[in-house]
Amino acid sequence: MDFVAAFSFLFFGFTIVFSLFSFLIYVLRLKPWCNCDVCKTYLSSSWTKDFDNLCDWHTHLLRKSKTGTIHVHVLGNIITANPENVEHMLKTKFENYPKGKPFSALLGDFLGRGIFNVDGDSWKFQRKMASLELGSVSIRMHAFDLIMSEIRSRLLPLLSSVADKQEVLDLQDVFRRFSFDNICKFSFGLDPGCLKLSLPACKIAAAFDTASKLSAERALAPSPIVWKIKRLLSIGSEKELKQAIKKVNELAEGMINQRRQAGFSKNNDLLSRFMTYITDEKYLRDIVISFLLAGRDTVASGLTSFFWLLSQRPEVESAIRAETEKVMGSNQDLPSFQEMREMHCLNAAVHESLRLYPPVQFDSKFSQDDDILPDGTFGDQIVSNSKPERWLKNGVFVPANPFKYTVFHAGVRICLGKEMALVEMKAVALAIIRGFNTRVVDPNQVPRFSPGLTATVRGGLPVVIQEREA
Repeated sequence: MDFVAAFSFLFFGFTIVFSLFSFLIYVLRLKPWCNCDVCKTYLSSSWTKDFDNLCDWHTHLLRKSKTGTIHVHVLGNIITANPENVEHMLKTKFENYPKGKPFSALLGDFLGRGIFNVDGDSWKFQRKMASLELGSVSIRMHAFDLIMSEIRSRLLPLLSSVADKQEVLDLQDVFRRFSFDNICKFSFGLDPGCLKLSLPACKIAAAFDTASKLSAERALAPSPIVWKIKRLLSIGSEKELKQAIKKVNELAEGMINQRRQAGFSKNNDLLSRFMTYITDEKYLRDIVISFLLAGRDTVASGLTSFFWLLSQRPEVESAIRAETEKVMGSNQDLPSFQEMREMHCLNAAVHESLRLYPPVQFDSKFSQDDDILPDGTFGDQIVSNSKPERWLKNGVFVPANPFKYTVFHAGVRICLGKEMALVEMKAVALAIIRGFNTRVVDPNQVPRFSPGLTATVRGGLPVVIQEREA
């Protein structure tokens, strides 16, 4: 027993000394004594007096910067919206700008070896497999049919039932349920039924939210040492995160087992394709969790911001309705894929919403080797923001430079699900705009985002729904 006690004492003593030494190195590297205006504002949190969200403050600084690049020395960060810098990182020198170990460490417990948390061969393999699934016209039409089915059988009946009672409805919650059902049906061939009329409790969605939020909050710690010690001791937020991740893992494994029991060799969903080539259960689980994150949170976030913005700009809603009548005439059914392609005003409104409130507000990269960006900037961790042009020319939608408009990433890692995400957003938005009037309960509400991997509005988006006359 004395030997065990002595060993434990030495072990924890070494851990504490090593942690303090690591923290000292980390602090020295970050220059906590920096007295520049940006660092003083960040450290004192005085930016909160004028801005609701950290990304709003960053955008303000980027607008003022001649190069579209700013430095936050106390964090060792460079933040850029310079298209030349972004193209340099995401395309020209892609191999030199991986996600990096610091980023992977933050999300490693939650996302494991999933596509959003890896680089190199593992990322290439998952991307190749996903591109085979998402690239064909038949698969995209299948996705479109699933979206329309969910709108017709669940979303519209739910909204009609609430409109009859004049009840307050949280649209953010509705969108998260809708997109979760949709991604599960498309990617895994399974239907969790989160958007059923009774709005049942969705265990995996709740655990997913907690794991996402707490994983992101690790980045807010003064040093990685802080959350790593809390994880080692299983205390506070790290204990809660561990419990949430356990629930997510169990439910993801349940999805895999359910698909295996039903048979996967003849199915074309994403999970079945991966199961054909992968026998490692943990790796499969990580892949499932990453694709749930991609298909659920981003679309729901985009739709929430879109309808908040629409409540501020009723003339845009009127323009979309006028365009719909022009394209669809008296047809009261849901639009076809081709009809939606002709709706330039709707497309522009969705893209503008995503420009103002991108679901993923920051994209972090680490320079593997010393490098100088095109604007002369030198540094280790670089974060890019979006800052694009407007969208319509002579009434026709014109896409922006992808290295200016990085909502869907750009270059080698551009989002494979971009087109399907846009179709899902436009289909849902159009169904609601055509059939209902939505009024935000608090017209003075300004989106304030909770910490998370995607932009989630604190308190949701409470609205009152009214059916429009046919």
